[in-house]
Amino acid sequence: MIKRNLLVIGLAVMLSACGFQLRGTGQTELAIKELDLSARNAYGETVTQLRQALQTSGVNVHAGAPYKLILTNEQESQRAASYAGGSGRSAEYELTTVLSYTIDGHNDTNLLNDKLEVRKIYVHDGNNITGSQQEATQARKEMRRELVQNMLVRLQLLTPTQLEVLQQKADERAKAEADAMEAARRAQDETPQQSPLQLPMN
Repeated sequence: MIKRNLLVIGLAVMLSACGFQLRGTGQTELAIKELDLSARNAYGETVTQLRQALQTSGVNVHAGAPYKLILTNEQESQRAASYAGGSGRSAEYELTTVLSYTIDGHNDTNLLNDKLEVRKIYVHDGNNITGSQQEATQARKEMRRELVQNMLVRLQLLTPTQLEVLQQKADERAKAEADAMEAARRAQDETPQQSPLQLPMN
């Protein structure tokens, strides 16, 4: 038993030395140190937990940060996955939550659009409505924690250099669109306006 414990501790030390962290333990180191965070549901559980997780990871979350993470939409769906028992009173349900988000840069230019998706199955027992509701509630809590963790992983992959490149491309697109609109306006201004066609009077 002692040898086994020592082996487990040894593996944990080796993995941590390689930069590996067990899920749900430790802190996620982010290269982004400043971030503005908002959501359609400004006081929802997801954005609240994400803000806390970001702050725990050393990110200064505040308005006016160079980049803004916006949770644009969180949509949940449910479908019956399978039925169990001859009476059909028990069933497995699959919950799916899709979280859409954007990252905006300077001058509110859009840099990135993406989404996260998590799924979880829970059992609904027709003979135990209260217990089934509690299990569904617990499943949703776990899914929300998974969403927050997955978002941190996504953000962990983004570096300030990558964001600067995305910002540069967005600025170039915005300038090209502005130039095109200006050229179209000039062309319209330079085009002679034709007078209405007058038909000869008989």
